[in-house]
Amino acid sequence: MFLRAGDTISGQEGKATAVIDGNVEDLFYVKTLEATFEKNKAEVKTLGKRGVQHKGVGWAGAGSMTLYYVTSRFRQMAAKYAKTGQDTYFNITIVNDDPTSTVGKQTVVLYNCNIDSVVLARLDTESDVLEDDIDFTFDDFDILDSFGNPVV
Repeated sequence: MFLRAGDTISGQEGKATAVIDGNVEDLFYVKTLEATFEKNKAEVKTLGKRGVQHKGVGWAGAGSMTLYYVTSRFRQMAAKYAKTGQDTYFNITIVNDDPTSTVGKQTVVLYNCNIDSVVLARLDTESDVLEDDIDFTFDDFDILDSFGNPVV
């Protein structure tokens, strides 16, 4: 058995949505999105073993998005926090669904996302297309749909 090229997942085949202040927003302006699970580990030294062992003691979720510079939504979140102290938490759903692949789709939901930083304004005479880079954290996730095995 081997992986057929047709079963790889195209990065353009999918969608992302966010629930912000109770409203579902299609994130059609996302160019790239990546969410990372990082396990926190403690070093454990025990008698009779010279090496250091490791024990999982928690985890942290972080993500980044590159957006086409066509929305003020995240700048508005930053302004709300700066002016009132009210922070905005939101959920993001990411679906990978390439119809040419036989592995099916994967759906991941990131809960309680919160932006770390956002560019407030941008000009660039050398750029044909303006982009935004936004880093965020999240504190929970679910995998609603998982990729299957390729059909042989």
